Amino acid sequence: MKKQSEISRRKFVGTVFGAGVALTAPNILGTRARAAGRTFKLGLIGCGGRGRGAAAGALDAGKILGFDVKITATADYFKDRAVRAGQQFDLPANKCFGGADSYRKLLETDVQIVLMATAPLFRPLHLEAAVEAGKNVFIEKPVAVDPPGCRRVIAAGRLAEKKGLVITAGTEMRHEFKRRKTHQAIAVEKQLGKLYAGRVSFCIAHMFWKEPINPKTPDDLVRSWQNWIALSGDHLVEQHVHNIDVANWFCGGPPVSAVGFGGRGRRPAGDMYDFFSIDYDYGDGVHIHSMCRQITGCWNRVGHDFVYEKGHTDGGDHPQCKNSPIPPDLPEAPSPHVQEQLDTLYYVNKGKPVNQAGAVAESSATAVMGRISAYTGQQVTWNDMMIDPKAKPEHYNLTLKPTAEDFEKGTVEIPQENKIPLPGQKA
Repeated sequence: MKKQSEISRRKFVGTVFGAGVALTAPNILGTRARAAGRTFKLGLIGCGGRGRGAAAGALDAGKILGFDVKITATADYFKDRAVRAGQQFDLPANKCFGGADSYRKLLETDVQIVLMATAPLFRPLHLEAAVEAGKNVFIEKPVAVDPPGCRRVIAAGRLAEKKGLVITAGTEMRHEFKRRKTHQAIAVEKQLGKLYAGRVSFCIAHMFWKEPINPKTPDDLVRSWQNWIALSGDHLVEQHVHNIDVANWFCGGPPVSAVGFGGRGRRPAGDMYDFFSIDYDYGDGVHIHSMCRQITGCWNRVGHDFVYEKGHTDGGDHPQCKNSPIPPDLPEAPSPHVQEQLDTLYYVNKGKPVNQAGAVAESSATAVMGRISAYTGQQVTWNDMMIDPKAKPEHYNLTLKPTAEDFEKGTVEIPQENKIPLPGQKA
């Protein structure tokens, strides 16, 4: 057994789930919602720490809203993980599915909402299947690892909207009340005037495996997915997408282009970079600098700064909006991870379509655009990567291997460890 990083993702996020939420009626949502006594059946696809945390957060959200929320099925690439998660939520073994096609088995059950927390590589395929099956979805970020995957998610979101479904996303900062109000005050109401520039960063110590993985089978790749470009998208995509999403949010959409660089000198496992530095051009003279790093012993910072003509904000420190964007009957949860589950249940209960797939796919694609630029040493434009298939097919059609379908078909080719992209050289 290889040793993994002592800093687990769950510890880093620092959120504790399943501790229970104190309720006082009618202070939270009032007696009307409580009297409804609705029951929601949830299915969990991806039973690692983040998936189990999302499921526990959904149970806490149900308590706040006065709903009877039940986890009624689990699915994971590894059957034993699905069973362990099922035991946590008191499920019989026949409701815990394993294997590369386990998501299909879960979607055949009567779950109403699906929580997706698999490796990012699998999310476009799983989302398409869930929407086709008529399920509401909470999908973790990022939602894809390459341009075709991002476009698949955007298309699935549009179809879900037509079908009257709800898709919410794990871009947790968009669910925080203080950030939603700050965005309203500054990006919508323009209380600080014109945006000039900004920076976003996710610089932390080394995470994940500390020794070479030496993968031999597809199972080895899935167990260590955070270390592989094809499964995670690299840490620029898998983690820094949070901050890039905030940049897109405050800038009003994705950037026009990206120019960046990065490298690897310390990481012993997988095939990812150690650091990235990306200049995102959002047009109209607005540039946002993106910086992320996973190297122990360095200065760390996770956050945002946006400079306007009348001041600046970190994206959450100016909640004095004139018109709140938050529905008056939507309660505030004690943590962002519970809030995103609360929002999901709230919108599903309303019975009106919500499509957050488009925004999270654009943020995932923005991160992918920066990664492609760093890997190649070239400027990458949004048009070439996401809009015009004829402009630069090498960007538009770039598909990382192995694909999600390869895992189901048994056609996975194992990537070479410690072989990394070199800018200025063709693959």
